[in-house]
Amino acid sequence: MDKIRNFVITAHIDHGKSTLADRFLEETQTIQKREFRNQFLDQMDLERERGITIKLQPVRMEYGDYILNLVDTPGHVDFSYEVSRSLAAVEGAILLVDVTQGIQAQTLANLHLCQKQGLKIIGAVNKVDLAFSQDFLFDLKQKTSDLIHSSPDEILEVSAKTGKGVKELLAAVVKNIPAPQGETSGNLRALVFDSAYDAYKGVIAYVKVVDGKIQKNDLLKLFATDAGTEALEVGVFKPKLTPTGILQTGEIGYIATGIKDPNLVRVGDTVFSKFQGKIAPLPGYKEPQPVVFVNFYPEDANKFGLLEAALEKLKLNDASLHFVRERQEVLGQGFRLGFLGTLHLEIVKERLRREYELDPVVTIPTVLYKASLKSRLAEASGVAQAGETMDVFSPNDLPTMDKVLEIKEPWISGEIIAPSSYLSGVLGLIQYNRGIAGEISNFSEKNILL
Repeated sequence: MDKIRNFVITAHIDHGKSTLADRFLEETQTIQKREFRNQFLDQMDLERERGITIKLQPVRMEYGDYILNLVDTPGHVDFSYEVSRSLAAVEGAILLVDVTQGIQAQTLANLHLCQKQGLKIIGAVNKVDLAFSQDFLFDLKQKTSDLIHSSPDEILEVSAKTGKGVKELLAAVVKNIPAPQGETSGNLRALVFDSAYDAYKGVIAYVKVVDGKIQKNDLLKLFATDAGTEALEVGVFKPKLTPTGILQTGEIGYIATGIKDPNLVRVGDTVFSKFQGKIAPLPGYKEPQPVVFVNFYPEDANKFGLLEAALEKLKLNDASLHFVRERQEVLGQGFRLGFLGTLHLEIVKERLRREYELDPVVTIPTVLYKASLKSRLAEASGVAQAGETMDVFSPNDLPTMDKVLEIKEPWISGEIIAPSSYLSGVLGLIQYNRGIAGEISNFSEKNILL
């Protein structure tokens, strides 16, 4: 276990995270040259076409005497739940910053997630091969070091394109990221941080073994659903599924469960031995909160069952996808889906079309409103008084206005940091969008970073 290092690369979108992962695969000779392609860990055609990472992807690399388990994560905010699940399976993170773009929104958001998880963070500035990068390098290293509370000298300079600094970064991973902790001889406890579906092997659970070990043919149970199963296959990601027959404490790998019902294997659940007594489950994940809602209806009513099965399998691979059955007079039976953003919606639609040959009828995206209804006593007395509250996803859900006391729409409390010369423009933008400007304060650059 002392020779294992589990880590992620986290960054804002387009800061070179997938390219750096490619250089790691080359440096550790995990991939044969004849098999190599750019964005290797982006397995879906959709990811390579759009140039973004959508799904987390683990890979096991061997570097000298060490085993390095990298979990490649998305950079776009719509897939931040993928990032949060990845962080629960690792002990460290590389915070990658593009020298041409600097520290951006998702850089900070992902950093805060890493800090909440208590991970060891290694700072790195990417794209230092560009001719003008030296003009910004010193300042950016200073800002990045302030963010992670380190020295500017500890911020590494890399070029994911040319490979410059990649060896030094791998050496820093080995030196600075702590080995996983766990009871090697204790009862088995493994965290399910992702899953996929295979027609022959059933649900494939991606796991981090926290205590004990898992061997092929072991009889296992899942804590949340109490489902029992046998480990039909146990292995690691290289990055293809590679059977090893065993996963030891601290390792990241997969279990082919043979379970055909996708609802029985949940992300965040704890796997343990069927013969163990009562165990303390591992901390799971906070459920993601959908913000955009859309109705999906099959283009042919006879394909309703196919659409439901496809959504269940997609949810295995995308735990932030939320859906419930819905019925509409004109379009018939369908589903109401909740998404983390409009890009998330586009990706799910495209995956249904490509992977399951389904092209559902999709309604206009909406947000959740809440209607506070008048109580029955209030109606009788004529005095307005709040009764129950109901969720409103579309105008069809809204009761007659004589029964409604008030309707609430979603608001956010946000903070905007901008140069003082932008102040009038920002205030105009807030007013245009029916916002309310709060306190206005002046900050020095150093105060903002700290």
